[in-house]
Amino acid sequence: MSRIIAGRGRGRRLRSPSGLATRPTGGRVRQTLFDILAPRVPGCRFLDAFAGSGGVGLEALSRGAARVVLVDQSRAAIQAIRENARTLAAEGGEVEIFQQDARTALGALEDRGRRFDIVYLDPPWTSDLYEPLLSVLGTGGLLAEGGLAVAEHFHKRALPETIGDLEQTRMVRVGDHRLSFYRRRNERAA
Repeated sequence: MSRIIAGRGRGRRLRSPSGLATRPTGGRVRQTLFDILAPRVPGCRFLDAFAGSGGVGLEALSRGAARVVLVDQSRAAIQAIRENARTLAAEGGEVEIFQQDARTALGALEDRGRRFDIVYLDPPWTSDLYEPLLSVLGTGGLLAEGGLAVAEHFHKRALPETIGDLEQTRMVRVGDHRLSFYRRRNERAA
């Protein structure tokens, strides 16, 4: 069972959906991710498009994100996310949960005029969704000005250095995982 690593909810246990359909992001990967994101998280708007148990987004909430949107298409994952979000309800920030396919959710959120400072993508590693979703983030208005998209993927899978208006600004390997960070090409790195 995973736990919230730091922040106001530190140590709280997170329930994972049963079965093998969900692959929760491990503590070491989350720690590395949030060590890098630390200056950006307080007050940010955070979207996790493949939330699973909600661990990454709820970690952002615990560390001071103002709003966290968690998306997953699995009913079991959504039930786990709701339960996990309830355990952190008193810690502040807003949580929205959507049971939808990531492509549909990104389109619907953009149509509503929603903007995010950090968008986290961790589809199944064998998925063909990385490039299309990064392209949507690079060409649409979902990623706020100065926003950052982060893709977690298998270390042997290469993601493009540029896609749409996004450029890869950093890549970090953590065991078998790789975190690729993207921002718009015309924006200065923060």
